[in-house]
Amino acid sequence: MSGEAPTRRALLTIAVARLRAAGVASPEHDAAELLAHVLGTTRGALALVDEVAPSTAEEYAALVGRRAAREPLQHLTGVAGFRHVELAVGPGVFVPRPETELLAGWAVARAQELLAAGAASVRVVDLCTGSGAIARAVADEVPAAAVHAVELDEAAYAWAGRNLERTGVDLRQGDMATAFDDLVGTVDVVTCNPPYIPLEAWESVAPEARDHDPHLALFSGADGLDAIRVLERRAAVLLRPGGVLGFEHADVQGESAPAVLSAAGRWSDVRDHADLAGRARWTTARLAR
Repeated sequence: MSGEAPTRRALLTIAVARLRAAGVASPEHDAAELLAHVLGTTRGALALVDEVAPSTAEEYAALVGRRAAREPLQHLTGVAGFRHVELAVGPGVFVPRPETELLAGWAVARAQELLAAGAASVRVVDLCTGSGAIARAVADEVPAAAVHAVELDEAAYAWAGRNLERTGVDLRQGDMATAFDDLVGTVDVVTCNPPYIPLEAWESVAPEARDHDPHLALFSGADGLDAIRVLERRAAVLLRPGGVLGFEHADVQGESAPAVLSAAGRWSDVRDHADLAGRARWTTARLAR
């Protein structure tokens, strides 16, 4: 590249075209986020930038190339926004999606309701915590809650440790099927974003997830419901009578995921909920008293 400084507008035009040609779902957004990242500013402040130094433009072009190769945007910037917090993410951990913010918001609301009703304390457990997104959001928005989280994968556990440091969250490494024996029958709210993709759906998964997210966080048996079956059993053990469970599932599991709970015969108020795009995405239920 020559020594002449390219303009912001020119860089963005080239980047958007490259990302669109590569099949990136949000080329304008991602091009702007990457430019803001290399400039150390925000996307909203890019309008104040006229020209970009050649060395910075080269750094930007390299990042755009990696995004065009379908490396997750959040791996390139190192952060992912989630509700009111910013999470550190990268290789080895599932990047939290906007859809999961709805589940986290539900957990926040349930914890707040219990405290408002006079509960002396509220205990929330997040199983398969991954980056720690849900646990971090609950701890941030309901500081009076006692929040516990568990993650099996070693790499993801390390990312969760970074994100939950100094939050007061009790983070443990282990299997959700056996986690928190010391909390049996005392938990008010259980949340989980489990793996739920059927193994046969491998080819349909977006490259950003299939090639970069840990497979332990994605795939769950032939029908995608294996982890949800484990979750149902463990949540029933952990929750107090009347405690509530909320978990995410694939959009094609709007009937089959709630059916796992209904078939168990120990849950009431089993309801499915839509995501921001109107697709079936998460289920809630109450442990029968």
